[in-house]
Amino acid sequence: MKVKNIIELCKKRLLDDQKKDGHWLYELEADTTIPSEYILMNHFLGIKEERLEKKLSTYIKKKQNPDGGWPLFWEGESNISTSVKAYYALKLVGEKVSSKFMIKAKKKILDLGGIENCNVFTKISLALFGQISWKKIPSMPVEIMSLPSWFPFHINKISYWSRTVVVPLLIILDKKPKAKNPKKINIKELLTNDKKLNVNYGKESIFYFYLFSLIDKILKITESIFPKKFKKKSTDKAKNFILNRLNGIHGLGAIFPAMTNCTIALNLLGLTKQYKISLNSVRNLITHKKNFSYCQPCFSVVWDTSLNGLSLLESGLTLKDNAIQKACKWLEKKQILKIKGDWITNNKNLLPGGWSFQYKNDFYPDVDDTAVVAMFLNRAGYQNKKILEKACNWIVGMQSENGGWGSFDKNNTFYYLNNIPFADHGALLDPPTADVSARCVSMLSQIDKKNYKNVIQKGVRFLKNEQEKDGSWFGRWGTNYIYGTWSVLHALKAAGEDMNTDYIKKSITWIKNKQNKDGGWGEDCATYWKEKKNMPSIKSMPSQTSWGILSLLLTEKIDNKNIVNGINFLKKNFDKKKLWTDHNFNAVGFPKVFYITYHGYAKYFTNWALSRYQNLKSGNKTNIILGL
Repeated sequence: MKVKNIIELCKKRLLDDQKKDGHWLYELEADTTIPSEYILMNHFLGIKEERLEKKLSTYIKKKQNPDGGWPLFWEGESNISTSVKAYYALKLVGEKVSSKFMIKAKKKILDLGGIENCNVFTKISLALFGQISWKKIPSMPVEIMSLPSWFPFHINKISYWSRTVVVPLLIILDKKPKAKNPKKINIKELLTNDKKLNVNYGKESIFYFYLFSLIDKILKITESIFPKKFKKKSTDKAKNFILNRLNGIHGLGAIFPAMTNCTIALNLLGLTKQYKISLNSVRNLITHKKNFSYCQPCFSVVWDTSLNGLSLLESGLTLKDNAIQKACKWLEKKQILKIKGDWITNNKNLLPGGWSFQYKNDFYPDVDDTAVVAMFLNRAGYQNKKILEKACNWIVGMQSENGGWGSFDKNNTFYYLNNIPFADHGALLDPPTADVSARCVSMLSQIDKKNYKNVIQKGVRFLKNEQEKDGSWFGRWGTNYIYGTWSVLHALKAAGEDMNTDYIKKSITWIKNKQNKDGGWGEDCATYWKEKKNMPSIKSMPSQTSWGILSLLLTEKIDNKNIVNGINFLKKNFDKKKLWTDHNFNAVGFPKVFYITYHGYAKYFTNWALSRYQNLKSGNKTNIILGL
């Protein structure tokens, strides 16, 4: 089938996917941790949802590795924490430990070190069910809420996702409740009786290792004698933080981990009305299929709408088309203009102007989403210029001192905090990253390069400093170096960098060398571990192939063999009904801890790549600067 015919079929399908009010939403899938935690939450609270839990357990069993464990991403190595939660969830639902898959799971979990080897968040869940002692949990007193802003640890010094997860968790840790656990299910069989506590923090700094270990020991001894008035004051601060950001059906922080902690905390505080609101926000994330159900980590609606909009603009739609008009109007209504969110801490005089990732998350607009939405509205020719002006001003104000941009906060670079015992997941902070910074440079260059010249130049310097030795760039929010490199190359082109310079040629060579024999590209989520950065490519994926093609189209001739081979891969794997499907995870929440896959990526990025290829091949070049 010819490329132009594939594009027409693809456009029709993408247009059919649009909701009546103008937005697009595709499924966002994570590993089995999310449905496992949903089941654990139910049994902690004593909620009965037997039919749903059976469907969730079907999904969990479906994702089990051949070795008996559960991975962080499809076809990845079994992970101890993911596996323990999956095993416990299945046992709570009623799966017999004598079944083959439970026997295999038990063996693999014990081989991985048993319960004692889990991460802190998993240990907290187990302590709530009385499976391990609270003494094995790092101290996080609720009095943290009352620490002054100059103190080395402060709630505003950690990322938005950490903040919204930690604040309700402080209430839980303070009260140390015991799960209702109606069936009195335990998993003592997963204990190895290894008295040595697994340590995952402070490994890069002997100083911080001993310092934070000492502080943790002191807190464990003194926490019980903290003044009661101080504790009440701190608990009230945590409670007010939650209530001010409860966010209705969309939930605290609009992300599953924060919402489940919030639900439990509100239950412990006896706030029945707010508890029910929070519980419903968690239930709202359940996605039902014919034979199973799973729980999404959040809804990627603004992200999907803006990226899909750009894809359709590339394939020939304009503002004259109803679909583009509706998408623009829907996004206009979603701009956050009244709420000064947590980002205001480092931007006292900055006015709001961003968009969130989800349907509604006003306290936490997303820098990346804001940049992409603005580029879509600008390219579509949407007439409300004030929207773009406010967005640009907000993005400029969110630039960090080093020239880069984080996702939700400015200058969130308190790296020493990653060494505290509680932060063994290594995702406590939101520092500037290459992919998000690239999007901001792209946006400002596309909308008004002259006016934002100094900000753009500062951003470009940051991007140059972030380049890896092999020529690639790290992808914080997409897998991985292919995504990061695609992001940065577009930013550099938009900013006016000479695309024939050696450092850019090096990145293009890296892209070419990563191409598979079938013409596609495939990068494993395991590349987030340093020792596996240069591991062989995996089976080619439509989304990553699209990023590879789009990158090469910036510098190479249209008949370049790498480009042609990539296009042929997409043509060969096209399906009239499903379009394209990624069979591996294509994104990341927190590297080495939490991975996701956007079901829409394999559809709209492929349409985007094929459309740009067809446009360039037909000589349809544009004179305007395109950030993406």
